Amino acid sequence: MVSTHQRRSPHHRGIKRTRKVKILATLGPASRDRETIAKLLKAGADAFRVNMSHGDHETHRETIANIRAVEKDLGRPVAVLCDLQGPKLRVGAFKEGKAFLRHGAHFTLDRDPTPGDDNRVCLPHPELFGILQNGQRLLIDDGKLRLVVIKPEADKILCTAEVGGTISDRKGVNVPDAIVPVPALTEKDRRDLAFAIKEGADWVGLSFVQRPEDVAEARRLMGGYGALMAKIEKPAAVESLEEIIELSDGIMVARGDLGVELLPEEVPPIQKHIIEKTRAHGKPVVVATQMLESMITSPSPTRAEVSDVANAVYDGADAVMLSAETAAGQWPVEAVTIMDRIAAKVESDSTYRERIHLAETPPDATTADALSASCATIADTLPIEGIIIFTGSGISARRVARERPAAPMLVLTPSIKTARRGALLWGAHTVLTKDIGSFEEMIAKGKRMALRHGFGTAGSRLVTLAGVPFGVPGSTNLLHVVTLSGNELASPK
Repeated sequence: MVSTHQRRSPHHRGIKRTRKVKILATLGPASRDRETIAKLLKAGADAFRVNMSHGDHETHRETIANIRAVEKDLGRPVAVLCDLQGPKLRVGAFKEGKAFLRHGAHFTLDRDPTPGDDNRVCLPHPELFGILQNGQRLLIDDGKLRLVVIKPEADKILCTAEVGGTISDRKGVNVPDAIVPVPALTEKDRRDLAFAIKEGADWVGLSFVQRPEDVAEARRLMGGYGALMAKIEKPAAVESLEEIIELSDGIMVARGDLGVELLPEEVPPIQKHIIEKTRAHGKPVVVATQMLESMITSPSPTRAEVSDVANAVYDGADAVMLSAETAAGQWPVEAVTIMDRIAAKVESDSTYRERIHLAETPPDATTADALSASCATIADTLPIEGIIIFTGSGISARRVARERPAAPMLVLTPSIKTARRGALLWGAHTVLTKDIGSFEEMIAKGKRMALRHGFGTAGSRLVTLAGVPFGVPGSTNLLHVVTLSGNELASPK
């Protein structure tokens, strides 16, 4: 039986999802045009990632402009996440463009810029010389080659090829056993960050976070503009997870590099741990990388990939992300469509509610948290069709979302920034609307917006959450249960 909040009202405006988990899709050559962006939104995408590792500012500016044009056409706030490249370490170039490392052979990394060969190559990162110790690992090309340090010196590092193979120009280097003394943001990252802020990015992704100080530095440079999403892809970040979450606005489980630097079997429990901890802080958490990777070239995913997406949804993640599948793949719209279908199927499972509440999210000892928890309790106890949240900053919506209530959230805000950021928040349908000035106006507008956006019909009950005095951030102190008559749309705006 389909509940009324899963049926569209004839007065419904924009796109309304029946699922609660969000989909973040990366845009690229295969998808950044306006027509494809519209198709991705209609297929199920809620937010878009712009990868600053590829392309130039002019291309990214055009992509963001296309997103905003489609957002206006479809009447749905859309989040834009600009993902910074971060301090990626790479080897230098080779005489032949590549070389071959024999298993067990010696190989030297040095400061000599001369093109490399089968015995040596330049490592153009002086910060690594002097910090590496005997026995530490260096992982090349996403872990395809593994070197072990046997004699570190000031100008060269002698290694043994524990796992050999072909190595080519400028392949990436991961150092899982040490905290590398590199700045959180490179000069390129600083330029990209300034660009993202200027272009109105809603979220900024901070790559290769190692320490809480990395997040603090990025926040300082952002100057209060945009929301910061720390990407957890280094073992050191896992060790400082609590502090990093506190300093961030959201967290991304970036399993690509995390899976390189950790043993494969370590990643799934860490993923669950990160989701649980981030949820407890009431901040959105995104699971990313290789979710439907076979769909880069195939019109359908593997069964293992379907299970991977499903598990992230069962764990209670706010959003799941597509990378190359939508940025450069042959089937971008199909990838979003299938991810949407997987998420919807999981959320219709009779055990879903039980599973997402395995993680405890005790409220803080504040009025706002107590009322947010009460919203979820009421929605779990009564036949509630939706939770109406009036918010300026979005904090109230995040608090309610942390509880993963049974009913969907209609988030009403006068701030376009808050409306867009909410596109990555579990269960939130955000709507830009004028602020309210009285209790009576709040009730009337809440009912009208609920009918207009498909949150119930005549006789439906909803929970309303707001703060008095209205328009004051952090004043959440009012919870009210209302019943729709069906005549609210006849009222003036």
